[in-house]
Amino acid sequence: MPYDVTRREFIRRSAGLAGAAAATPLALGCAGPEAAGQGEGAGGAAPTGDLFPISLNTSTLRGHKLPLTEVIEVAAKAGYAGIEPWPDEVDRHVGSGGTLRDAAKRLVDHGLRVTGAIAFFHWMVDDAAERAKALEEAKRRIEQLAVLGASHIAAPPAGDVEKVDLLKAAERYRALLDLAEGSGVVPAVEVWGFAKNGHRLGQCAFIALEAQHPRACVLPDVYHLHKGGSGLGGVRLLSGSMIAGFHMNDYPASPPRETITDAHRVYPGDGIAPLKQLFQDLRTIGYRGAVSVELFNPEYYKQDPLLVARTALEKTRSVMRAAAG
Repeated sequence: MPYDVTRREFIRRSAGLAGAAAATPLALGCAGPEAAGQGEGAGGAAPTGDLFPISLNTSTLRGHKLPLTEVIEVAAKAGYAGIEPWPDEVDRHVGSGGTLRDAAKRLVDHGLRVTGAIAFFHWMVDDAAERAKALEEAKRRIEQLAVLGASHIAAPPAGDVEKVDLLKAAERYRALLDLAEGSGVVPAVEVWGFAKNGHRLGQCAFIALEAQHPRACVLPDVYHLHKGGSGLGGVRLLSGSMIAGFHMNDYPASPPRETITDAHRVYPGDGIAPLKQLFQDLRTIGYRGAVSVELFNPEYYKQDPLLVARTALEKTRSVMRAAAG
């Protein structure tokens, strides 16, 4: 099996790819004093005029069903600093005869970093057997991402979590962090607006704080902060080092929050989210990581993928530069 490696080999691979990836110009957001990109001059800089490097979450092109190699090409041509792949894209790449090392080299050759990825393992649920299975899946995904040189992996509160005590969730999150130790890939509690628990920023921040781990962090998303009822204002109360990454998008005035879906996400600046203030708040609290454009709009899937990628980048950059004054 491609991912059947010992812990020693896992760490060796991670260190090797991290060294290669460090040559590319992208600061990373991550918790802990040793995290790359937290502090001036660390991990490279965003392009002149940008407050933060901009990454492409591949959901933005998900409907185009491109292979991972083509997604990398599109992101590079559009001018992104990095990508956030989905796990099925990585699996398809390997299943079609590609290797993770080849993909990692392609990323470095194109000046891209893997700023994160998402997986839906049920790390937070009360069922112990289900959690054990989830940790095995998490291990496999973290091993994949370590080879790709990723900074973090999103850990949304997937599964039956409605009645989970948040202190128990914090213990389980710490177990996930311990599992990833030495890999270079940090699991981040993702704010997931339609979950029954963990749908608000405060809940996810609580889990991260009570995990009492130096790399504990959260992954907010503009859409999910709106959907879950938190709004964007609470971000200014966090430390920048507590944020692993930030999913960037916008939402329209209609439909209302209660019925809005992923498909309603629009390009940054095309909706009503207070993004200018958000960018200013992120800068004020010391966040220096990437923002990753994550859209699921079916109308965009009908358009040329490079056009979509470029439009998403330019609209994000426009709002960001307005925030920078």
